[in-house]
Amino acid sequence: MTTGEERITYCQICEALCGLVATVADDRLVRLRPDPAHPMSAGYCCPKGIAMTEIQNDPERVLHPLRRVGDTFERTTWEGALDEIAERLRSIRKQFGPAALALYAGVPSSFSFGHLTWVRGFLEQFGSPHGYGAVSQDIGSRLAACQLLFGHPFSAPIPDLDRTSFLLIIGANPLVSNGSFLTAPRIRERLTGIRGRNGRVIVVDPRRTETAKAFEHIPIRPDTDAWLLLAMLNVIFRDKLESLRVGATGLPRLVSRLAPFTPERAAESTGIPALTIEALARDFAGAGRAVAYGRTGAGRGRFGTLVCFLIDALNTVTGNLDRPGGALFTTTAVPVRAMGQAARLHRIGRVRSDAGNFPDILGELPAALMARQITTPGPRQIRALWVSAGNPVASVPNSREFVDALGQLKLFVSHDLYLNDTNRLADFVLPAQTFLERQETPFFHATNHTSPFVQWSQQVVSPYGEARSEWEVMTDLGRRLGIVPSTVPVLRALHRLRIRLTPRRLIDLGLRAGPYGDRFGLRRGGLSLRRLERLHPHGLRLSEHHPTGVAAKYIRHRGSRVELCPPEIVKELDRLLAGPRIDPAYPLRLVSLRELRSHNSWTHNSPQLMRSRRFAVRVHPDDAAAAGLTDGEMARLSSRTGAVEVPITLSDAVLPGTIAMPWGWGHRGGWSLANRSGGANLNILTSSALEDLEPLAGMTWLNGVPVRLDPPRTGTPSDG
Repeated sequence: MTTGEERITYCQICEALCGLVATVADDRLVRLRPDPAHPMSAGYCCPKGIAMTEIQNDPERVLHPLRRVGDTFERTTWEGALDEIAERLRSIRKQFGPAALALYAGVPSSFSFGHLTWVRGFLEQFGSPHGYGAVSQDIGSRLAACQLLFGHPFSAPIPDLDRTSFLLIIGANPLVSNGSFLTAPRIRERLTGIRGRNGRVIVVDPRRTETAKAFEHIPIRPDTDAWLLLAMLNVIFRDKLESLRVGATGLPRLVSRLAPFTPERAAESTGIPALTIEALARDFAGAGRAVAYGRTGAGRGRFGTLVCFLIDALNTVTGNLDRPGGALFTTTAVPVRAMGQAARLHRIGRVRSDAGNFPDILGELPAALMARQITTPGPRQIRALWVSAGNPVASVPNSREFVDALGQLKLFVSHDLYLNDTNRLADFVLPAQTFLERQETPFFHATNHTSPFVQWSQQVVSPYGEARSEWEVMTDLGRRLGIVPSTVPVLRALHRLRIRLTPRRLIDLGLRAGPYGDRFGLRRGGLSLRRLERLHPHGLRLSEHHPTGVAAKYIRHRGSRVELCPPEIVKELDRLLAGPRIDPAYPLRLVSLRELRSHNSWTHNSPQLMRSRRFAVRVHPDDAAAAGLTDGEMARLSSRTGAVEVPITLSDAVLPGTIAMPWGWGHRGGWSLANRSGGANLNILTSSALEDLEPLAGMTWLNGVPVRLDPPRTGTPSDG
């Protein structure tokens, strides 16, 4: 039996945020197990959370600051590293201006309040507009759609899973993702519960995913979701099935624009029979309590923002916005929206890109433009790059272009757990903390909880080696450069008064001032951080459901009215009607594939997660036969951007004409198991061309990418 002290925490790998119990001996993590007392996950955790033990204790973790010497790294000190980095940044700013610095923050930053706020604050106070990150590969289209519909990117409603009778899932696979932009632990039970209430769960996807297999599946051709949704709206208004329950503007304009999007014409694009589209529209509108939900499969195509917009427009016009069982605006214990507004993250397009004039979203410009901004001369050319908890060589489109651009930087710093595919080229690699080595609360993802919920996690173990948190590093670096790393003026003023700012202090202030807070002693029984950690270490579910009838608080357009047909959407409808660019040389369509035992690229060095896993691209038997290929063979997969050689697995779970490829593979870093596991980097095939970025949010085109499948070239090594 394992002995040691047990400490309560929660998983910060994916958005389910499942509760964990850590066993610790001699300040070292011994094991992790699901927390049976967690109010939301109730003893469940997926394999990734349990395997965090191996990542925490991985002997290949970076535990000391490293400095490049020639083609290798040597150990250095924090003082020495930060002194040299500060001096080089000072010189770069003097010679080229503050816009010469760029920051890329990966997905793990969104799980840490201190990480993202301090790093973004440093960049802004340095004076640079060049924030980049995972937004343009993930949630940018969803946030842009919310800005258009509701007037605020943070006003993103989520499905009321526990009360709905009809859940329409478009381009999401929650049985594998555990819910995304939807914090719903034990999601299989939640979805099965819908069916148990005589409800329906319908999955629209080009692949018969794990979720589609468990429920009803409607196959759809990749990147045609907009046609389906517009045809459903066409039927709803044609048959007078609409039922608006919130104020809205633009409804007549929307209805007039729906005329070309008939079920028959949508059938030609989607491959879904017109009668099926009509039945789906009528069933959704007549279900009483229905909600449509989409995720990365819906938001990362050529019309990602339009699709996300139409999903919530469908919820709105059928009367399912802001009602039980529909799409709900969420209440948080810490006022996330107000704090985001104070940090000026509530406006999309505060900064725009030099190339393509794309807007920033949450302070991030499209990551696809980083390489261009590094290599293109001009007053805002990037000369220095700081990568925090990210691996953009694996996650940014046109990976080879980005690798080539990295060689032109005058300074490249990475703060991470591993030597990965990106920072193997850095000048400095600084050791980062895991979530088990810091205090934390689910701040950014609190808006996606299916019930109002709050938790504060204590540090489970002391930081291994010399690992340091991002907020501490930015504070120390900022002191060397005369910068207070905050986007909020009042917080900078407090800092100058020598009032020490920490994530814990700011979260406590937000919690106490929030809707469930003690108002600094004025509300008896209200929450403070001290009360939360003392009485509710497993977290606190604040109510069973989010309140309804609150739309006026979240819709920021004039009169608190949903805007159903803004000019930006009209332009997208015209672009959709113009039809896709067809290149017969690339007749197949590539979609990305999420796997249960993988999360992006940073979990690929865990033996537990990699056990029995093999990289393979899923191909329909008809497409393989047309290319002269059989099951298990190597094949050449190519796009206009690049080519990789990959093993294929024949599967009728993908539609003919569709190629499904797992992502996050193809490693060339300092992590030996990840390197040995092989595979290919999907982003060698994706494009960074301006015309291939989604125009409203600058999203990378990751689903429906034109490709071709051929036998491998004789004597040519794999490009993966």
